[in-house]
Amino acid sequence: MPSLTLPPTPIPPLPIDRTPDLSQAPITMDAKLFHKKSAEALEHIDEHLGDLEHDDLDVQLSGDVLQLTFSGGQRFVINAHGAARQVWMAAGTTAWHFDYDAEKDRWIAHRTDEELMSTVARVVGDKLGASISL
Repeated sequence: MPSLTLPPTPIPPLPIDRTPDLSQAPITMDAKLFHKKSAEALEHIDEHLGDLEHDDLDVQLSGDVLQLTFSGGQRFVINAHGAARQVWMAAGTTAWHFDYDAEKDRWIAHRTDEELMSTVARVVGDKLGASISL
């Protein structure tokens, strides 16, 4: 008896879920506190990195988006994401979602347990080949 071979059935691609993972996030803060704390964080980074006056770094804060542009054209972006009540950061191929920890008065990426200021200092310092503290 001849065997019957069926053509392979294509498997549709899985949809990409771009929803932030809030499962490990602390209780969400209200909008007013979020905007205050996220603005303070972005302004702090803007001031300190801007004060470096490094030839290979341009720092520009516009509203709730901070762009760090390097001489080679690469750009890091740090922004306040109001809907998620998080500060998001993209640097190269890596991204972080930082939640505000009121007890520590710090922004923490719960997936990696990294803190915003030290993470920015590390990735920008690595890119510039310099030691930076925020």
